[in-house]
Amino acid sequence: MDKILVFTYTAGYRHSYITTAIEVLTRLGEKTNLFEVYATEDIEEFTSTTLSNLKAILFLTSGDIPFSEEQKNLLIEFVEGGGGFIGIHNATDTLYSYPRYGEMIGGYFHSHPWTQEAVFIVEDPNHPASKHLPKRFKAYEEIYVFRNWIGRNRTKVLISLDTSSVDLSLSPKDVTDNPISWCHSYGDGRVFYTAFGHQTKRWREEWFQKHILGGIAWILDKEPLDH
Repeated sequence: MDKILVFTYTAGYRHSYITTAIEVLTRLGEKTNLFEVYATEDIEEFTSTTLSNLKAILFLTSGDIPFSEEQKNLLIEFVEGGGGFIGIHNATDTLYSYPRYGEMIGGYFHSHPWTQEAVFIVEDPNHPASKHLPKRFKAYEEIYVFRNWIGRNRTKVLISLDTSSVDLSLSPKDVTDNPISWCHSYGDGRVFYTAFGHQTKRWREEWFQKHILGGIAWILDKEPLDH
């Protein structure tokens, strides 16, 4: 079975959802028989030996992880070489000191101007991570906006924010697009990111679990099964 490293090191704010996320991801992997979860926050375990046994890496990280230059390069080389990378919520709020990471994941966290119920738009109704969702849906979320986002010519937006459902005057003036979830190839590997997931209870919601499971299935190049 494909193994996914769920990496949870936090150098800054530690989200309360992390324990629940590990539990849910482990259960989804076991129930669908798609993947096996290995979770750690130990930086010393981020080695070439560990990565050689993985199909994908999933970040639930925040802050500037004190990776060595070798470890930073190992991460990028893993994805470029055909490995998968899944980033959830605060995974864009990490490794600011390593611009190649920002390029790989697709951008960096800028701010969260809104924490409220908003309307979200499914832009790709055929992707495994979004095909179960209606064209427009409401959800309460800590809504991220991004800086150094690589743009629509380099990534496929799956879900975006309907900006008519929020007060745009609160948004940074230099933010001109509002993606929430996206995916792309990076070298020979695949990258999937979603900004959903701030609240612990979100991880118990079926639509979100299907969203994550679909993203992982796409990363693994497997058809997601009903969980």
